[in-house]
Amino acid sequence: MPTSRLTLTAALVLCLGCTKRNQDHDVTHEPEHQHDHGHGHGHGHGHDPDGGAHPDGDNGHGYKGHRFDDPKDWMEHFESAERTAWQRPDALVASLELPPDAKIADLGAGTGYFSVRFAAAAPDGQVFAVDIEPGMVEWLTTRAKDEGLANLVAVQGEAEDPKLPEPVDVVFMCNVFHHLAEPQVYFEAVAASLRPGARVIIVDFRKDAAEDAPGPPAAMRMSPADIRASMEAAGYTLAREDLELLEHQYVLEFSVAPAGAS
Repeated sequence: MPTSRLTLTAALVLCLGCTKRNQDHDVTHEPEHQHDHGHGHGHGHGHDPDGGAHPDGDNGHGYKGHRFDDPKDWMEHFESAERTAWQRPDALVASLELPPDAKIADLGAGTGYFSVRFAAAAPDGQVFAVDIEPGMVEWLTTRAKDEGLANLVAVQGEAEDPKLPEPVDVVFMCNVFHHLAEPQVYFEAVAASLRPGARVIIVDFRKDAAEDAPGPPAAMRMSPADIRASMEAAGYTLAREDLELLEHQYVLEFSVAPAGAS
């Protein structure tokens, strides 16, 4: 069974680094995202949100050759002011109206861009910041301790299973879904860790984005209908669709009966 094309952390780097302005490269022949075209499309992550080269010098090389041994450096990419301007993380978190005791899973947490915000929004709950990069998991553990976020727990996930330690009320995935090779398999595993009435939030880039919009090339983008089809195959039902909150992305909310429910 194929695994995810990329780690969730790598996927975030690619989304932040790929912009529509780079689409003059032909990517239709690269289903496995293994070639070096210098634009970060599914196989490299050496670019910042404005398309500049990453300071470590790995300018668009394949994922396998890249390291995440300096998460502090990656924070400049994941948590840049440029990203915050279009991502609107605080507005997005506020729109979810999280109860203070919510248990939340942030899938593909990276450096904790959303995780720390969830921890603040649910001070009496718990946030599981999931990543499959060991370096990021270690970084998240340290960051939670340094920032006094006792309710933030880093989790070492796998490509087809987030390995959540206990059931959650909310699952959140931002800018990652379109990189999953087996979304049905992944979200079937997620369903086993949902509390009754749990919500699954997926944020991804618009397929009909403007030429200079942030995000991956057109060939990698998915429409809300595309994601809905994948989620329905995994047993989920669309509960809400928000096309207004974010300029370059859409927000989808799904529900599913937890494993064992009648």
